[in-house]
Amino acid sequence: MGGCVLPDLTQQVLRTDASGMPLEWINYQEAVRFHHAGRVAYSLGSRIYTLRGGINAQSGLRSKLEVSAILATHGTNKTLTKNYIPPLSNRTLFKRDAQICLYCGQRFTTSELSRDHVTPISQGGADHWQNVVTACKRCNNHKAGWTPEQAGMQLLAIPFRPTHAEYIYLKGRRVLADQMDFLRAHFPRKSPLRDREIFELRPG
Repeated sequence: MGGCVLPDLTQQVLRTDASGMPLEWINYQEAVRFHHAGRVAYSLGSRIYTLRGGINAQSGLRSKLEVSAILATHGTNKTLTKNYIPPLSNRTLFKRDAQICLYCGQRFTTSELSRDHVTPISQGGADHWQNVVTACKRCNNHKAGWTPEQAGMQLLAIPFRPTHAEYIYLKGRRVLADQMDFLRAHFPRKSPLRDREIFELRPG
């Protein structure tokens, strides 16, 4: 006996302002609220949800709302300046570095990774994007309180601070192909994230 396939209600929607500037990820309940409040300017990308409501007493028809992968909304938003500094977390750091230890070059699971300060805090280094890299716990323990040069270790990539659009990508749990294409258009021309391999999730 066959059954209907339910949509994956954990899939995030990319919200932008009316000019197309990426703002944040929202869930399906927030997307519905924007629609019902009349704040949706336009939608883009694949349809990821078809949500059905109650039956209209006059028409006898059941209401239906289709939610797309990208939702542009009206309204005022915080102005993002060139000096915007996204908050630093291990989750977004590890995703920035593609789960790769930037000393041995191997890819690891999150539980096997750690945040390394290129210039150790004990030597005056700061806890910010340009001074932290993803490191496996073995390499981090070996490096200890030294700089890479002092430890005789080679840093495989230069750490960088992501822009707001790059940070939105790093915050995404599962980024659809059309969402990634949209975000990539807002990345700096030489962004290391431009050629990041992605896997499209088919809408349910």
